[in-house]
Amino acid sequence: MSDKHVDEVSGVETTGHVWDGIRELNNPLPRWWLWTFYATIVWAIGYVVLYPAIPLVSGNTKGMLGYSSRGDVAQELSAAKAAQGVLVEQIAQTPISEIEANPELLQFAIAGGSAAFKVNCVQCHGSGAQGFEGYPNLNDDDWLWGGSIDEIYTTITHGIRNGQDDDARFSEMPAFGDMLEPGQIREVAAYVASLSGTPSDEALVEPGKVVFEENCVACHGDNAQGDKEFGAPNLADAIWLYNGTEAGIASQARNPKHGVMPAWGSRLGDATVKQLAVFVHSLGGGQ
Repeated sequence: MSDKHVDEVSGVETTGHVWDGIRELNNPLPRWWLWTFYATIVWAIGYVVLYPAIPLVSGNTKGMLGYSSRGDVAQELSAAKAAQGVLVEQIAQTPISEIEANPELLQFAIAGGSAAFKVNCVQCHGSGAQGFEGYPNLNDDDWLWGGSIDEIYTTITHGIRNGQDDDARFSEMPAFGDMLEPGQIREVAAYVASLSGTPSDEALVEPGKVVFEENCVACHGDNAQGDKEFGAPNLADAIWLYNGTEAGIASQARNPKHGVMPAWGSRLGDATVKQLAVFVHSLGGGQ
């Protein structure tokens, strides 16, 4: 006669283990589950033997097959770089003005330029190239130094007021706070504000126009629409690199800010700069 204890409620034998008067039912795992579990153990042992698996101090076990997924990735990257190298070389050999005429080069240059922009340019111009105060928006059609693809290429290559490249774009607005009376600064700020908005005091506009004609037209032009040769901004289009309020205009006239851009040609190489120029030009604001 069996001396196994049987649970009265479920009719299942117990294991004989008792905790605080509670008995453990003897419910074995299903055989299919056990065989599956044993199979995974065998699979794991085989995997460890055949493939890289166990970390060591300075590496890992290599496995009998000598397989390496990292090696596969390295080969794929090498093949991709080799394929890209042909197009990169073509871009390097092709004048910037002719790249857009070649659909294959254009597509590759835009993709490469987008990647280079995300690594090198978003810090100042933003992830969408929308710019910030003091950093130009590259999506609009307002360009300080010209928006043709050749002019964009030149600006990226040599930079602006960086003191590193002899061919860097360079111009500086005088500090008119040292040359004009405070009243004249207010007048010229009112006039400039009137070109694209409403000044705080209409009575200051006409005197401000006189001050502008005597001091500002040499760079900004008679119509205040700027001069790309000097990097002088258009003051009549309501697009502002710095604060566009009347107070901000007065502050810029009194003690102007001057932005600096690195010379990317020496840092990135000509092929990458060309791709950047093509990408920026493709954003929609290029001339």
